[in-house]
Amino acid sequence: MKRLYLLIVCCVCMVVCAWGAQTYAVKGRVVSQATGEGIPFVSVAVWNSSRGTTTDSLGNYRMGNLPPGAYRVQVSSVGYKTYVSPEFRITSYDYTLDIALDESQVSLGEVSVVAAPFRSSVESPIARRVIGVQEIEKSPGANRDISKVVNAFPGVATVAGGGYRNDLMIRGGGPAENKFYLDGVEIPNINHFSTQGASGGPVGIIDADLIREVDFYTGAFPVSRGNALSSVFDFKLLDGTPDRYTFKGTVGASELALGSKGHIGSRTTYVVSVRQSYLQLLFSLLDMPFLPQYTDAQFKIKTRFSPAHELTVLGLGAIDDMKLNTETDPADESKQYLLNYLPTIKQNTYTLGTVYRHYAGNHTQTVVLSRSYMSNSNVKYRDNDESAAENLTLRLKSTETENHLRFENRSLLGAFDITAGLNLDYAVYTNRTFQRAFTREPREIRYSTDLGLFRWGLFATAGYKSPNERFTASLGFRLDGCDYSWRTDNLWDQFSPRLSLSYNVVGNLYLNGSIGRYYQLPAYTTMGYQEDGVLVNRPRLSYIRSDQAVAGVEYYINRWARLTVEGFYKSYAHSPLSLTDSIPLACKGTDYGVSGNEAAASTAWGRAYGVEVMLRWMGMGRFTALASYTWYRSQFKNPVTGRYLPSAWDYRHLFTLSGTYKLPKNWDIGMKVRLMGGAPYTPYDEYISSLVPAWDATARPYYDYGRYNTGRLKTFYEIDLRVDKSFYFKGVMLGFYVDLQNLLNFKYDNQPLLISTGETYVDEAGVERYRMKYIAQQSGVILPTLGITVEF
Repeated sequence: MKRLYLLIVCCVCMVVCAWGAQTYAVKGRVVSQATGEGIPFVSVAVWNSSRGTTTDSLGNYRMGNLPPGAYRVQVSSVGYKTYVSPEFRITSYDYTLDIALDESQVSLGEVSVVAAPFRSSVESPIARRVIGVQEIEKSPGANRDISKVVNAFPGVATVAGGGYRNDLMIRGGGPAENKFYLDGVEIPNINHFSTQGASGGPVGIIDADLIREVDFYTGAFPVSRGNALSSVFDFKLLDGTPDRYTFKGTVGASELALGSKGHIGSRTTYVVSVRQSYLQLLFSLLDMPFLPQYTDAQFKIKTRFSPAHELTVLGLGAIDDMKLNTETDPADESKQYLLNYLPTIKQNTYTLGTVYRHYAGNHTQTVVLSRSYMSNSNVKYRDNDESAAENLTLRLKSTETENHLRFENRSLLGAFDITAGLNLDYAVYTNRTFQRAFTREPREIRYSTDLGLFRWGLFATAGYKSPNERFTASLGFRLDGCDYSWRTDNLWDQFSPRLSLSYNVVGNLYLNGSIGRYYQLPAYTTMGYQEDGVLVNRPRLSYIRSDQAVAGVEYYINRWARLTVEGFYKSYAHSPLSLTDSIPLACKGTDYGVSGNEAAASTAWGRAYGVEVMLRWMGMGRFTALASYTWYRSQFKNPVTGRYLPSAWDYRHLFTLSGTYKLPKNWDIGMKVRLMGGAPYTPYDEYISSLVPAWDATARPYYDYGRYNTGRLKTFYEIDLRVDKSFYFKGVMLGFYVDLQNLLNFKYDNQPLLISTGETYVDEAGVERYRMKYIAQQSGVILPTLGITVEF
């Protein structure tokens, strides 16, 4: 017995010693962005600390004795711009970080440099946020899903009480106005079970373990990123490890994830991730009426053939299957309502892309070639009874295939930074639809679409920095065209100029501004809609135009804290207007299934304007925080009266306070408070909804669009909590986390729901109707997530 006790004590002592003694290094190479050659004798330091070193004659560096945790590296040298790296985590092995420096026309002694992690560019000095690893991993209530992480930032609205939706409405725009890129490769959506024609879904596709950082633009979009009106997400992925193989596994409440980083030979690195969900189990335990399940995978392979030539190959794919839970509580009328109108959904998506870069002195060429595919299948039977063919109310099978080619050349010519390029795209949209519908009378919608589209674009921008770098300016433009119709094929009809300015007024105070015009094609679902075998929308649709202006002040409180105040104004023209209910299609798209598959014309006009305030504290100490407030209006013109009405996204007030605190012994705790103003809503049309053919067609009530958004719900708020605990052993990291969304179990009162009782009667006019009733509709439930992570 004594020997057993002695053995246990020895083991514990060994573990404690191994745990307490773990330190690692950050190492890599500092090279010139222009030539790819190593830069000797450069100062390299851990940002916001006294630890540092210099590169050797080949540009290599190494800093050791770093305990596990989050770090940034600061690099500075005469003749080059001071650089602060994205945030990275050291866990169970030495971290490799290669850094490329841009040349500077200003020596370090001529200008006071604030070595801050807040980065902007000459082209986008405003409305750009850089989101790091720590914010993604530790964000309370987000469960490492980037769509939920960004809702802490100003101007970002989500579906109130929609804990199962990732729709993003940014600066008053609709959910279809966002664009996504993965290391420069365009991807059509970032969510499983995405709404075709929009962008939302219940859970993200991209594995957070592979993300290095995210450039999030809410305005002043780069000219190379076209076809966006509200936001651009540019995801930067990690590179693989060049000198070892690492593995990571995560078990959460909803999924199992496995990932690896490593190398193939001496010049090629890789990262790969595979995830399998068991959301069906979680949703079944929560007695939800729908049961989603998904599988996804992604990879990145990067080869550096020489200092001047680099090739990246990446891929992203997902398989989604959402079934209906017919065993859900029959006494819960709200759940039964969802069960009776939601279709079963099967989706398959993938993106494959290559990025080639050639570094030729002051000139860099980039070629991006990619292909994206989405297959969407929706099926619905009345009362979910598949025993009879006449019960079929919806059968949709649709695909979207996009092929992209983009070429860019960047040239550094003294004080000027010039980028120019072109893009060529070919898309194929197919749709086979049978749907029962009701307008003034019951009807069946049947059509078969095979639509091929060529798109092309030209872009250029010139950036300028004054000799003392206090003033910057960028002037650029885009030209876009598409062979869809005579309304879209003239490049000059889609000429979009942009201008951005920034001036360092005094000390750490900056004035920034941007003005520009942006264009976006309507959704494929709208362009490909048919009636009687004809693309009825073709002669009526054009590019959507948005003229935008944003101006603000930026103040660096210190090198890790920044305060920004930004005002924005967006006008919308030629937006698709539904010819059925006379509201813009931009006011739709936050429901499962398909959005935009209806008759429409580019006749809607709208606007959004507001003010955003954000305080961001990114110290590398124990505490990080973000506080933001947005006041805004989102409106569109009534096509009959010409008066402005609130859009579906006119929440008016957005407030978020989020922070994390690092406790001793590798504990982290974070909390987020989220508040959104009441959403507008449209009363139901009881007369139409009660008609037996109308209800049988969709199993949903019909809105009275003559009273569009005349109601408004109460303010929504939510509090989220996250607690992390990490253990570090020799070469192994073991982590546990608990993430609680809607900690206080706040119940959000949605619009009372009009439903059929199932009883019929004949009215005075001899028309058969259902007896209807209103039921209270609440959302909001505590969503707990318990996760375990192992990395070695």
